[in-house]
Amino acid sequence: MLTKAFVKTQLFIESFKNDERGVTAIEYAILGVCMSAIVLAVFNGSLKTALDSAIAAITRNINTASGIK
Repeated sequence: MLTKAFVKTQLFIESFKNDERGVTAIEYAILGVCMSAIVLAVFNGSLKTALDSAIAAITRNINTASGIK
Protein backbone atom coordinates (compact mmCIF):
# COMPACT_ATOMS: atom_id res chain seq x y z
CA MET A 1 0.00 0.00 0.00
CA LEU A 2 2.83 2.39 0.85
CA THR A 3 4.54 1.51 -2.42
CA LYS A 4 1.39 2.35 -4.40
CA ALA A 5 1.13 5.74 -2.71
CA PHE A 6 4.80 6.42 -3.42
CA VAL A 7 4.43 5.49 -7.10
CA LYS A 8 1.30 7.63 -7.49
CA THR A 9 3.05 10.57 -5.82
CA GLN A 10 6.07 10.20 -8.09
CA LEU A 11 3.89 10.06 -11.21
CA PHE A 12 1.97 13.12 -10.04
CA ILE A 13 5.21 15.06 -9.46
CA GLU A 14 6.60 13.96 -12.84
CA SER A 15 3.50 15.27 -14.61
CA PHE A 16 4.09 18.74 -13.12
CA LYS A 17 7.83 18.62 -13.70
CA ASN A 18 7.38 18.09 -17.45
CA ASP A 19 4.64 20.71 -17.80
CA GLU A 20 6.31 23.94 -18.93
CA ARG A 21 3.23 26.03 -19.71
CA GLY A 22 3.53 28.08 -16.52
CA VAL A 23 7.21 28.75 -17.16
CA THR A 24 6.43 29.98 -20.66
CA ALA A 25 3.78 32.36 -19.35
CA ILE A 26 6.25 33.80 -16.86
CA GLU A 27 8.86 34.21 -19.60
CA TYR A 28 6.37 36.11 -21.76
CA ALA A 29 5.45 38.35 -18.83
CA ILE A 30 9.11 39.15 -18.20
CA LEU A 31 9.64 39.92 -21.89
CA GLY A 32 6.59 42.20 -21.91
CA VAL A 33 7.84 44.14 -18.90
CA CYS A 34 11.31 44.50 -20.45
CA MET A 35 9.89 45.72 -23.75
CA SER A 36 7.66 48.23 -21.97
CA ALA A 37 10.61 49.53 -19.99
CA ILE A 38 12.69 49.94 -23.14
CA VAL A 39 9.92 51.77 -25.00
CA LEU A 40 9.33 54.02 -22.02
CA ALA A 41 13.05 54.76 -21.68
CA VAL A 42 13.40 55.61 -25.37
CA PHE A 43 10.28 57.73 -25.74
CA ASN A 44 10.04 59.18 -22.24
CA GLY A 45 11.15 62.74 -23.06
CA SER A 46 9.54 63.13 -26.47
CA LEU A 47 6.35 61.34 -25.48
CA LYS A 48 5.88 63.52 -22.41
CA THR A 49 6.44 66.68 -24.47
CA ALA A 50 3.98 65.53 -27.14
CA LEU A 51 1.31 64.65 -24.57
CA ASP A 52 1.78 67.96 -22.74
CA SER A 53 1.44 69.87 -26.01
CA ALA A 54 -1.67 67.92 -27.00
CA ILE A 55 -3.33 68.46 -23.63
CA ALA A 56 -2.49 72.17 -23.71
CA ALA A 57 -3.99 72.49 -27.20
CA ILE A 58 -7.16 70.66 -26.16
CA THR A 59 -7.50 72.83 -23.06
CA ARG A 60 -6.96 75.98 -25.13
CA ASN A 61 -9.62 74.91 -27.66
CA ILE A 62 -12.14 74.06 -24.93
CA ASN A 63 -11.55 77.38 -23.19
CA THR A 64 -11.88 79.28 -26.48
CA ALA A 65 -15.11 77.49 -27.34
CA SER A 66 -16.62 78.18 -23.93
CA GLY A 67 -15.45 81.80 -23.78
CA ILE A 68 -13.09 81.32 -20.81
CA LYS A 69 -9.89 83.33 -20.94
